[in-house]
Amino acid sequence: MKEYEFTLKFALPDADANPQTYIDNLMEAGCDDALIGLGTNGRIALDFIREAESAMEAILSAISDVQKAIPKASLIECGPDLVGVSGIASIFKVSRQAIQKMIKNFSDTFPAPIHSGTTQIWHLIKILKWSNLHAQKHVFDETLFEIASASREVNVYKEISELERPAPKNITRVFPKAERILELH
Repeated sequence: MKEYEFTLKFALPDADANPQTYIDNLMEAGCDDALIGLGTNGRIALDFIREAESAMEAILSAISDVQKAIPKASLIECGPDLVGVSGIASIFKVSRQAIQKMIKNFSDTFPAPIHSGTTQIWHLIKILKWSNLHAQKHVFDETLFEIASASREVNVYKEISELERPAPKNITRVFPKAERILELH
């Protein structure tokens, strides 16, 4: 068993609901290993430290516990997954400027962001893998790799489940690993 740290964000069934009303239900459903954030009506965030055999098991059991407590809550996001320059700097324990310099100096190998513009965003797992190969001075606990990978996977599956129509059959020619998408749909 390992400890995994992750965050789940949910939309509550009633957008006007005060999240405070759900705290007792969450504790009774097994979310006593989470710090609960109640900043916005209609939303709730839970920062978990959960023991499990795998990161995916930890995340899925936590989602199940939240849905037992709040049956119609819908998952918005699982993290850590998406990070910007500030998030990368925090994980690497360096300044934002150091990360911007790293991106510039390693432009040929640094992962491409999934969103570019005034703000750039990356999948954390890609940054961690890149760091392992190219910036050997950063050492991360293996659970961070596991949880970043599992978080990304959960978010991708969530998005797939919300598609309005089935995935195109010829998608596997462009993305060979898309067989899993077709299996899910």
